[in-house]
Amino acid sequence: MKHIFYLSTCDTCQRILKQWKIEGCTLQDIKTEPMTAEQVDHMIELAGNAEALFSKRARKYKELGLKDKNLSDSEIRQLIIEEYTFLKRPVLILNEEIFIGNAKAVVQAAADALNR
Repeated sequence: MKHIFYLSTCDTCQRILKQWKIEGCTLQDIKTEPMTAEQVDHMIELAGNAEALFSKRARKYKELGLKDKNLSDSEIRQLIIEEYTFLKRPVLILNEEIFIGNAKAVVQAAADALNR
């Protein structure tokens, strides 16, 4: 399984997708094709916890005053399901590996995995 969750309006996602070998990957623009609860649960399972998927850079993070709260995994899961901007992007699921976010090391590791 090769699945990429991204945001088509995000310049960073677009730049990263150009770097990756995405032939044969299923691309899911999370704004136009919302993630299902099952997809989010699978990502959490692969990542080990929901916090690994959670973006604290989302505008709504500040708007909702979430920085002052200690969120549980189930609360984070629900936030990601309800509001796509809370997902760190892009997310690549490659078989049973997951690569989350746009950190340089993660992007390179994902590119290496796609080129295997």
